[in-house]
Amino acid sequence: MKEITRRNFIATTTLATGFALAVQPISAQVITTEAKGLVAGAVKIPVKDGTIPAYRAVPATGENFPIVLVIQEIFGVHEHIQDITRRFAQLGYLAIAPELFFREGDVTKLSNIDEIRPIVAKVPDAEVLSDLDATVKWAVKSAKGNADKLAITGFCWGGRITWLYAAHNPKVKAGVAWYGRLVGDATELQPKYPIDIASKLTVPILGLYGGKDTGIPLDTVEQMRDRLKSSSSKSEIIVYPDAPHAFFADYRPSYREKEAKDGWKHLLEWFKKYGVS
Repeated sequence: MKEITRRNFIATTTLATGFALAVQPISAQVITTEAKGLVAGAVKIPVKDGTIPAYRAVPATGENFPIVLVIQEIFGVHEHIQDITRRFAQLGYLAIAPELFFREGDVTKLSNIDEIRPIVAKVPDAEVLSDLDATVKWAVKSAKGNADKLAITGFCWGGRITWLYAAHNPKVKAGVAWYGRLVGDATELQPKYPIDIASKLTVPILGLYGGKDTGIPLDTVEQMRDRLKSSSSKSEIIVYPDAPHAFFADYRPSYREKEAKDGWKHLLEWFKKYGVS
């Protein structure tokens, strides 16, 4: 296949239609949120080196909407992440999910997670944080978003980013991190993990974790809890004892309806408590 240049790749990248190949087959319990009453679909976000695609959902009428950044899993901005933005929009939010892996490749077209991991590993944290800054700017200037009501939530890979972006941008009012990795080995591209920023965090983050998550040991969750005690952020962590990793992912076998619904209820209450509603 002819090698595609970085510039051409940026120009031709589009959002996924449907679910990522690596997560097939899709569970029968998948939740589908309609777009009736919304403006929903792909948009382009201006960033330092061009544009990145994103999925935006917002009520069709009104303005000055509270903003929620929705941060993807390792599988990219596929149908599950797009549906979550519509869930927020149906509640009156401007929700936007930028495609943060786009420079490295379209992970939604890859058939297994072992092909996806090397691509995701090449994504620099600094670039992600910069892209999220650009997304917030776009949401305020071009999509009727309220800069004073900014929230963030993310899943798995996006859970880790939720903690890091809250430390990077203190203008975030509240965040909810779903089973994001808390501890890891620092690299040039990923120099810090949530535990490294916990004690200095000022933004209130709610962490939602599974007690049977084999990828995020409970002792690291407890380390994070302990480190947060010395911060001024009022952050909290909830552990669902019987939940595995990705318990919110209704399209996967890992989905746990009870814990997912309770986590969503806590998320909405958290946003309301800290003025993002």
